[in-house]
Amino acid sequence: MEHQYKVAEIFTSINGEGTRAGELAVFIRLCGCNLKCSYCDTMWANSDNAKFVKMTANEIKETVLQTGIKNVTLTGGEPLTSPYVKELITCLSKENVLSLEIETNGSVNIEELSKINNRPIFTLDYKLPSSSMEDKMILNENISFIEKKDCIKFVAGSNNDLERAFEIIEEYSLTKRCHVYFSPVFGKINPAEIVEFMKKKKLNNARLQLQMHKFIWDPNERGV
Repeated sequence: MEHQYKVAEIFTSINGEGTRAGELAVFIRLCGCNLKCSYCDTMWANSDNAKFVKMTANEIKETVLQTGIKNVTLTGGEPLTSPYVKELITCLSKENVLSLEIETNGSVNIEELSKINNRPIFTLDYKLPSSSMEDKMILNENISFIEKKDCIKFVAGSNNDLERAFEIIEEYSLTKRCHVYFSPVFGKINPAEIVEFMKKKKLNNARLQLQMHKFIWDPNERGV
């Protein structure tokens, strides 16, 4: 019997952030998360009573293929805590027909998944102090499995967050290892403050990125 996954939603839109921002993508949102960030905007998909549809890996892949869109983003919640998720990732990566990106919250080990054929792109968050989840970060374990095409994302809500992000970037030489993005907690910090911080610290090869979808549509709208 094929394993089934709790799918909160599948929809086609543009990538609002990450290395493929502005490109069309099919989003697969799985239910559940092991963290509770202070600024979480998908809490509705993480609760015990979240609505979902059970689908097999092949059913999910077929749904994606029918859209005609090549880019696929596996997200959550935290998709990597879903049981048998390696089976789903392997299915989506097979034959190199689709181009898979995984959005993960930085608290789950990616070693095994990074060795899958047609390896996906990983976008790892590093949860800064204002998230109240920094103690769950395991960048030290994951750093060896991060490649140039991957991304470390810092979602900042304060100047204290920015200072902490700079410490992490320096400690791991992140801008030499992968893409590095700053993104503001929506409505909590002026993006101009992040720009000024980047200028002050001379943060070459790091990028500011706004969550594009929250400017195109209502910030609370789902399925976009």
